[in-house]
Amino acid sequence: MVDADQTFVIVGGGLAGAKAAETLRSEGFTGRVILIGDERDHPYERPPLSKGYLTGKEERDSVFVHEPAWYARAEVELHLGQPVTVIDREARTVRLGDGTTIRYDRLLLATGSEPRRLDIPGTGLAGVHHLRWLAHADRLRHVLASLGRDNGHLVIAGGGWIGLEVAAAARGYGAEVTVVESEPTPLHQVLGPELGQLFADLHTEHGVRFVFGARLTEIVGQDGMVLAVRTDAGEEHPAHAVLAAIGAAPRTALAEAAGLNLVDRAHGGGIAVDASLRTSDPEIFAAGDVAAAHHPLLHTRLRVEHWANALNGGPAAARAMLGQSVSYDRVPYFFSDQYDLGMEYSGWAPPGSYDQVVLRGDVGKRQFIAFWLKDRKVLAGMNVNVWDVTEPIQQLIRAQSPVDTEALGNPSVPLESLVP
Repeated sequence: MVDADQTFVIVGGGLAGAKAAETLRSEGFTGRVILIGDERDHPYERPPLSKGYLTGKEERDSVFVHEPAWYARAEVELHLGQPVTVIDREARTVRLGDGTTIRYDRLLLATGSEPRRLDIPGTGLAGVHHLRWLAHADRLRHVLASLGRDNGHLVIAGGGWIGLEVAAAARGYGAEVTVVESEPTPLHQVLGPELGQLFADLHTEHGVRFVFGARLTEIVGQDGMVLAVRTDAGEEHPAHAVLAAIGAAPRTALAEAAGLNLVDRAHGGGIAVDASLRTSDPEIFAAGDVAAAHHPLLHTRLRVEHWANALNGGPAAARAMLGQSVSYDRVPYFFSDQYDLGMEYSGWAPPGSYDQVVLRGDVGKRQFIAFWLKDRKVLAGMNVNVWDVTEPIQQLIRAQSPVDTEALGNPSVPLESLVP
């Protein structure tokens, strides 16, 4: 049980932190709730930053988790634009950048992740961009519109989800786009070569140029502006702006300095938490991108950077902070929109984990479902321009039972009928 005079502190002003604060109140917690974010903006959702807001289809206000007045109504104390610099576990305090010290009874770390940086000459030029925070999206939206008006060139380092979504947005503005990717296809590590090629074809049809099997070695500029990029293949490509989309790293510095158990980068990084999202300190929890949680269903430790994990992980951590029994076993889920292609992915099938891919539907028309299997058990499923199938796909993953692969690939057989 928790008392009304207790103080719960949330470090991290993103979706996970905001939903945790909301859940504490909806579950009846009457103590102090303090949410600390190092950005000046109120907590917001990240998908629009590379989707609707970046493309100009959504307004800036649409990205926020709650309207600003909600925090006062819910009696959630906000400290925005103010990073936490120190966690003192013995005193149960956090210290802010301005020297303010706040005591906590329980602490949630929802510090998220930060974009990985290119370690090459030229990254200090004004035309080099990242996309992780709302301020990044504000800037990049203006850049893409300018490139479109001026027939400018955007070079994207990295052919992952963010890189491809920005490529689609840039083409929507009319900008010229080149994607430089070290793998043989985009999304190679996530989808494998066959389905990665499908996304390569989609973008090529919309005018994106790909350079595969190469990395950037230098960004060339003059008077602070980007002029071109060079690759390790000895090629030079014109560029007026560069986006580094080479992944994100969990923000674990606070946790590390406080002596909490971490997961090494080779295994995904992050703050090690159990299935209730509790860290090695029983009074400190972690959720969202930064949490490497033991997953009861998948029997592995997993760190997930996608929207749904923040949406659901924040509330799960809040309930655990309140002393409720929590076993966070959500099936990983994410979605993407690129041109006229929409997709949803459920599950976890890293390279080497599966022995079969079953396709259901018309791949040529880009209306299909792909399933990744091991020993005829469904590990993951991706539906492309096929809707309202996430629930049965996740049920098949949860069942962890062998399926009839011929029936799985037959669109006339209802997916629900294959769930044991």
